[in-house]
Amino acid sequence: AMAGASIMEVGAMGAAGHEAGGSALDFIERTAMDAQVSSKEIQRVAREAKNQVRYPGGGISRDLSLVARLIAGGMTTRIYYVSQGGYDTHANQNGSHARLLGDLTGALKAFRDDLRAQGNYERVLVMTFSEFGRRVAQNSNGGTDHGTAAPLFLVGPKLNPGILGAYPSLNPNDLDKGDLRHTTDFRSVYATVLQGWLNLPPSASADILGRNFQTLPLGIG
Repeated sequence: AMAGASIMEVGAMGAAGHEAGGSALDFIERTAMDAQVSSKEIQRVAREAKNQVRYPGGGISRDLSLVARLIAGGMTTRIYYVSQGGYDTHANQNGSHARLLGDLTGALKAFRDDLRAQGNYERVLVMTFSEFGRRVAQNSNGGTDHGTAAPLFLVGPKLNPGILGAYPSLNPNDLDKGDLRHTTDFRSVYATVLQGWLNLPPSASADILGRNFQTLPLGIG
């Protein structure tokens, strides 16, 4: 779904999207807390800026289309956050998980195309995160329960594409008490983004994360 973009998957990370869904209005209200701009300015930009492509349906598409308009309108905000709920698939995972991933890839493709049409694609890095992964084995309800490792994706033009870390084994003998064995600490990804993309010094990154973490060869800094 992201043809032409570099995609980096950080495989089998320690428990690191956000389950609570959020409307575009919720996002505007969160963004309005930025002390550098007023909520009226945010609402004006969101109203006046136009998307250059058509987005598919769904909450994640609506939120990313709003982010694209804010970027097009010249907002100085450096970090935008949107959420896609529904991944807590304890039951009937097969259909719902495929639908969620389809919504996500469709929204990301439209967002990518929108940024390219604006001329802003080179300026944007997309990172996914979640507070937990899933177990490997299916439960009795056709779903999976909470696990301690999950993939994390980064999307952008300057990334080294591919998988970082070992591809996780699904062999029961290779699992950690039923969970995937993670090969990358998610805080190393955060440290790399903070230092390589947001240009923070290592000391500031350590203050945010609690200590220093090794940066990764993502190609962004």
